[in-house]
Amino acid sequence: MSLSKPAGPRSIALIGPYSSGKTTLLEAILNICGETDRKGSITNGTTVGDSSKEARDRQMSVEVNSAHFSFLGDDFTILDCPGSVEFLQESENALIGVDAAVLVCEPVDDRSVTLLPLLKFLEERNIPTFMFVNKIDKAQGTIHALFRALEGASNRDLVLRQVPIVADDIITGYVDLASERAYVYKEGQPSKIIDMPPEMAEQEGTSRFTMLETLADFDDHLMEELLEDIEPEKEEIYKLLSHDLQQGFVVPVFLGSAENDFGVRRLLKALRHEVPSAEMTAERLDISADASTQIAQVLKTYISAQGGKLSLVRIWSGTFNDGDSFQAGRIAGMFRLQGGKTEKITSATVGDIVALGRMEELHTGDFLYSGERVDLAPADILAPVYNYALYLDKREDDVKLTAALGKLVEEDPSLIAEHKQETQELLLKGQGEIHLRVALEKLRNKYGLEVKSRKPKVAYKEAIRKGAVQHARFRKQSGGHGQFGDVQIEINPLPRGSGFLFKEKVVGGSVPKQYIPAVEHGVKDYLVEGPLGFPVVDVSVTLFDGQHHSVDSSENSFRSAARIAMSEGMPKCSPVLLEPVHKVEITMPSEYTSKVNGIVSSRRGQILGFDAREGWPG
Repeated sequence: MSLSKPAGPRSIALIGPYSSGKTTLLEAILNICGETDRKGSITNGTTVGDSSKEARDRQMSVEVNSAHFSFLGDDFTILDCPGSVEFLQESENALIGVDAAVLVCEPVDDRSVTLLPLLKFLEERNIPTFMFVNKIDKAQGTIHALFRALEGASNRDLVLRQVPIVADDIITGYVDLASERAYVYKEGQPSKIIDMPPEMAEQEGTSRFTMLETLADFDDHLMEELLEDIEPEKEEIYKLLSHDLQQGFVVPVFLGSAENDFGVRRLLKALRHEVPSAEMTAERLDISADASTQIAQVLKTYISAQGGKLSLVRIWSGTFNDGDSFQAGRIAGMFRLQGGKTEKITSATVGDIVALGRMEELHTGDFLYSGERVDLAPADILAPVYNYALYLDKREDDVKLTAALGKLVEEDPSLIAEHKQETQELLLKGQGEIHLRVALEKLRNKYGLEVKSRKPKVAYKEAIRKGAVQHARFRKQSGGHGQFGDVQIEINPLPRGSGFLFKEKVVGGSVPKQYIPAVEHGVKDYLVEGPLGFPVVDVSVTLFDGQHHSVDSSENSFRSAARIAMSEGMPKCSPVLLEPVHKVEITMPSEYTSKVNGIVSSRRGQILGFDAREGWPG
């Protein structure tokens, strides 16, 4: 197997659950690679990432942060993705355009379930993935118990690349299973190579054989060597580790502590040698073009009140220059982002992730191209699960609010702003309470809008339990022609979910045909607000008789007569208030089934059935 080190600019995403330490790992990487003089602090608000006021106030990532670094001559762009599940859309959009992902997790067995949504997305897109077990210095259980828990969360084979060296219940270093070398951690410095402790020999041998067995599942030659007790060459092992990662067969697992710089340099070396090139990723995504064709994809949109719109793009083919024109407009500025700072550049090439200025027609997920149209499925937009009703004390700010909400939705496609007709409320929908509160903070910080929120009104409806017959007459006399309309209607309930039905059984022309549609309109006018004050549903109204006047009758008079008949007849029909009933699908790991059953029952929920979720073992 011939496998050379990938070349050219490459990109990786840092992903993982909330509080796993992704931003701290980013700070460690940038400091080690000389991009910063010292590591920033989340508590002090001095990190390169999380530069927005909303992120720093909450001390958590709320959007994708882009940064760049060079390690031993290789250039990388790193996208630090939010950890909260409420900002999952940001992570999924960014993952579309990276060569590999580093999944950061904590050494806690029962938190491995939080990795499931991310691992599932990575597996479905076949994105090469590294796993970095952070905070290893604070681990409580054994690494093998943690590894078994992580294996249960992944459909791809995990390959443990290191085993920890433990002295007096403290992890002091690690053994690299590929090179069979032992290292001791040095805080803020490269790990120092040491002789392998004698007590580690058996554990190292067992763990290394397990690693080789996993690799042998994808390589016949290695399988033959293991069966014949032949020790494989180290070069062969490294090539297999790179190949199997790039093909999406395995997920290598590294250990470390970003806060203390433990294991970060070893991770960087693996990224340098094993992350596939941009060309290999384009081949995986089936993006094909000659070198002269320009192709780029938008991974994230930023809009600031002062700087305007920036489109963060991954370049798949060709060279892009500031000032180039495309179907979506002309590039008005090209920048490399380092957190919240921008560095102006004049051109970018294959593999780069850069920000393009003022491309107003370009949206997250779109392609920018110079040749034939490129179509590639973007990340699915997540359905909203939570909403707020918004209102302003100053009505004159309504237009400004509408424009600001449009910009928020442009930045974050998982936000939805809509006007609900039934309750006459402006709703903002998103992935959870924190997601929406951050949106409100952006409205205040960016656009100066003090938007208030409340729980949306419940869209109650009403129906009737019995029928009634009603006669009504509308008569009005004034100078000139008067108004006259006379109707007799029958009101009846319909089965739930039937809606509204209007029928006419007029004989003898007592109500002329040209006035019958006006009667239906009058009935509908009333159904907007029934006897209990809410819209009426599941009712049928039949017009069966009436009277007219050859001079004074008109469409308006019959419309009024119908409305009067409904207002007098509906209270006789035993009106009843209908409470909304939602059909909810809940997905959970199997071991949480009984706990979720209790939650559903406590909220007056009726469980309709259980089933295994397709493609999600456990």
